[in-house]
Amino acid sequence: MEAAQPFTVTDLKQHIYCQRISYFHLCLPDIRPVTRKMSIGIERHVDERKRAARRTMAMYGLTEGELLFDVDVTSSRLNLVGRLDQLVIAADELIVVDYKVASRHGKHQEVQLAAYAMMAEESYLLPAKRGFIYLTKAKKAVEIRISSQLRKIVESALQEMTVIQQTERMPQPTEWRQRCLDCEFRRFCNDV
Repeated sequence: MEAAQPFTVTDLKQHIYCQRISYFHLCLPDIRPVTRKMSIGIERHVDERKRAARRTMAMYGLTEGELLFDVDVTSSRLNLVGRLDQLVIAADELIVVDYKVASRHGKHQEVQLAAYAMMAEESYLLPAKRGFIYLTKAKKAVEIRISSQLRKIVESALQEMTVIQQTERMPQPTEWRQRCLDCEFRRFCNDV
């Protein structure tokens, strides 16, 4: 039996935001509209990487550690892959950092950060108890505790995604319909 294609951390984040987005990515992978907002995010990510290299460890409450950028992380246990914006390797912990072109963050981004932490732990064999979402518009790093609750959400969402992929059944739309306004799949839903 063939091993299942791993999910991406982006698919996981989108699943938390709206399960229909992960449905379209998983069940109709050839349909992938790119919005203006997505293109801008990609461009700004490159610029942010350059600025991040100049920052000190003090932002993370450390005096020393190793900074790695654009780190590919995987987990065979979770069947998950992704590319982490920044990883801080300290003597006794890992700190995952994800850049967001935003002035605030949401639960979907916290879950994404937790998934990165779980994969980094598997690869580097050190605990990742916290991470940071760096909000580029606000120019501030928000510390996120990688709690057992966030870890459970990651695992539960991955199970939901597996069911969606296997059954190819379209889930209900998000309760927060304002999210649909900028969605790349808005025209495919037909009921929002």
